[in-house]
Order: sequence, then structure tokens, then C-alpha cells
Amino acid sequence: MTHPGRPGGAPASDDARARARQAEQVRERIRLMIEITARAGAYRKGLVAAARRLSPEEARILSDLEERGLQVPQLHDVLCGGHVLVDDPSLYERWRFDKLSRPRLSSHHRDIDKTRYPDIGMRGQVVREKLHGRTAQGTWVQLEKTPAAFGKGRLPGPSDVRHLIDYFTYRITRSNVGPWGLSRMTERRPMYLAPVVAMSTSLTPPVARSLTAALHRIEADDDVTAVSQDLAARFAPPDRAELSGELGQALTGRHGGRGLFGNSEVWITETPSPVAAAVLGAYRRPPGAEAWQTGGPDG
Repeated sequence: MTHPGRPGGAPASDDARARARQAEQVRERIRLMIEITARAGAYRKGLVAAARRLSPEEARILSDLEERGLQVPQLHDVLCGGHVLVDDPSLYERWRFDKLSRPRLSSHHRDIDKTRYPDIGMRGQVVREKLHGRTAQGTWVQLEKTPAAFGKGRLPGPSDVRHLIDYFTYRITRSNVGPWGLSRMTERRPMYLAPVVAMSTSLTPPVARSLTAALHRIEADDDVTAVSQDLAARFAPPDRAELSGELGQALTGRHGGRGLFGNSEVWITETPSPVAAAVLGAYRRPPGAEAWQTGGPDG
């Protein structure tokens, strides 16, 4: 049976399974990021266990931040309640989820018409209490330790008392109280993220010639200073006429440059190889070291 309007007659169930697989991949990616940052950062207990119960909605929020430049080291501040400004107003509606999101009262960004753009709260295992709203040019988001239940038509409850205690902690420490720690990234000193606005463009011939000459000069200087001059003369770099064309190839992807991990520490865990250990242990010095020290077989 074929379905009109679908390439190849793919059934709707295939599309649903594809979306489910994609959502699970996003969740697994975010869980991995949380586990990596938890190795170096100091968090309250329970973060890794909560990450295993990460909901698709929570994963979407954190994934959207990562797509707009969030790096693993910055994720620590987000999980600890850092105030984040994103230069993307579409996220305000994207982060409103049916049956999960609800209007919230907050004192953030009072210059925005709260009747038109009310602040939106959502609870979750990792975000605990996610609060977001609009700014003049984009969207802001902040994770809170204690959900606040008060709002229109609601009376304060025990959770609101704990939320008030978190506010006093903020006033004393000047740090936001997030679900997994404290962050100095407050509304007055926020974290700023922006979508990619770069676009490819061609260079005029004079600019391309000047840039190529500068790149050749830099490469020649690096080749001479990196090793001794006699070795540099014997092993010349490859002759490439258009060095400027390689600039667009060297930085692939939206994170070209610092990368997703930024200046974070990276751990590599591998299974030890007994064979490799035995080989390396047998040679305390490189082969032929004795010959070099004594002048070789010819003296």
C-alpha cells in the first residue's frame, strides 16, 4: 500500500520511527555531554542519575543551545543556573511544549510586555525548573533549583518558600541557584549565545593574491622555525598554489575553531594492551642509542 505525497510510498509509521531514532540520538548526545562535564565540574549529587532519565523536551532545549554555540565547559554554568541570552527569538515558541509548559511569574527582563510574551516554566529531571522568556532581540533561559508554583490564580506553597530561600542565597552570594550548583552568570552578567550568521563569499583577485602571498610567507617562517634549517631544506612543504582555498576547508562545521569542547579537558579511556606494554617495556631506550653514544660501529 502506498501513501500519496510520500516519496517512495513510505508509511507514516516509518516517519515516526525515524523521528524517534533522531530524538533518542539527541538525548544520548546530551547525556554524554553531561557525563563529560561532570568529570571536571563540581555538581550536587544525582546529576548523572538524572541525566539517564532526560526527557526529549529537556534534550531539545540543551541541544538547541549547543547548536547555537554552547560548549561543554559552558554547560556547567547552564546546569548550575546560569542566565543565558540567545540571539534567536524563535526559541521562545519552540520551547513551549504541550501539557508540560505553563505560564510563570518572574522578575526577569521587565522591559518585555509579559502580557504578550509571558515567561514560561517547565519541570524536568535534569532542568528541575526551566524558565524562559523573550528579550527584545531573542530568548532567555535559566534553570532553577526549586520550582515555583505561584502564578495567576495560585497561592504560594511549600515549594515557593524554598524558592524564596534560593532568592536569599542569590542576594548573599550574588550567584544564581541552579539545580546542580551556583553560577555567577546572572541576568546582569549573562552568557550570550548566537546562531550562525556567517556565509561563504568569494575573494576578489587582488585580495586573493595578497592573502596567498601572506600565507606562503607564514608557512615558510613556520617551516624554518619549527625544525633546524638543514632539515627544513631537505624536507620542503608541499607546493600548493592556492593556499587561500584551504581556509574554508580547514574549519568545517559550525564549531570550526575552538570546537564543542572549547578549552575543556578531554579524557581518553582505552583498554590496555599487554602486548604493547611488553614491547614498550623491553626498550627503555630507542634502538641504536648505544651506537650513537659510542660513535657507531666505525668509531
